[in-house]
Amino acid sequence: MSTAPSVAKKRRELTTSQRENRAGLGFVTPTFVVVLVVVIVPILWTVLLAFQNAKLVDIHGMGIFGNWSLHNFSQVFGSPGFWSSLVTTLAYTVGGTAGSVILGLIAALALRKPFRGRGLLRSTMLLPYVAPVVAMSFVWQTALSPQYGIVNHWGEKLFGWKNPIAFLSTRSYEVDLFGWHFGIPLALLTVIAFETWRYFPFAFLFLLARLQAVPDGLEEAARVDGAAPTQQFRYILLPQLMPVIALLSVLRFIMTFNKFDDVFLLTGGGSGTNVVAVRVYDFLTANFDVGAAAAQAVVLAVILMALLGIYFKFFAKKVQEEA
Repeated sequence: MSTAPSVAKKRRELTTSQRENRAGLGFVTPTFVVVLVVVIVPILWTVLLAFQNAKLVDIHGMGIFGNWSLHNFSQVFGSPGFWSSLVTTLAYTVGGTAGSVILGLIAALALRKPFRGRGLLRSTMLLPYVAPVVAMSFVWQTALSPQYGIVNHWGEKLFGWKNPIAFLSTRSYEVDLFGWHFGIPLALLTVIAFETWRYFPFAFLFLLARLQAVPDGLEEAARVDGAAPTQQFRYILLPQLMPVIALLSVLRFIMTFNKFDDVFLLTGGGSGTNVVAVRVYDFLTANFDVGAAAAQAVVLAVILMALLGIYFKFFAKKVQEEA
């Protein structure tokens, strides 16, 4: 009779470390369950569908173990326009990432010092980022319309444009510069400009916060030593900002590489703006081919991981050393 109470007493007696571990496990478990249900399970299900012949009408009856094959991947790689869409995606991603970071840096430098109305101007800077993408894309479509857009109206009045320009539906626009004739991907550049304008406040917030933390004494000492403003930026501010710029570049690259809504709302993927994310949507909605769409998504994820692996392997350490 005395054995049972002693065993129960030993079970109740927990060390401080054990109690802390149980408390930590209790706090982490809800988050882990949410991540498992919302992130991990959909990813695993997408990978499984990529290796099966799955149509949209058959998706409700699909099981984990189906007819596995590589047909979806051969269909993706062999489909017309895949490699060109990949090149378009890389150009769109690099252009949008670089543009948003550079414009955010310029805005942060311009609004760093106090002046009258700076708070209001800072708040206005956030409007493109916080506004709904549907509303912003509609504003751009209206402003760039060749029929009634204000951009073409200003171009005719100020720059003497003879014909209105269809910015969002022109794949290649012929330009005559100093006697040289060449075509530019106008629709793609317009979409990149929208990406730059919409997401530069994201970089602006990060860079402005880091600039506020730079001691004023460093720049004052540089001015006393006769350093020019460009030298102050190159040798004082830029090394302080490099870790933030590197982090922003990686984050924006990931977000832009997977971007779908901006391109789809502006051009629908036409006129040379057919990025890979839009192709995934087309595979799903136009062909009702869930397996091919999942395979395209898996290929997109693998390419993104490979590019990020190259960055972290060859460039991340160098950026940290320079900072």
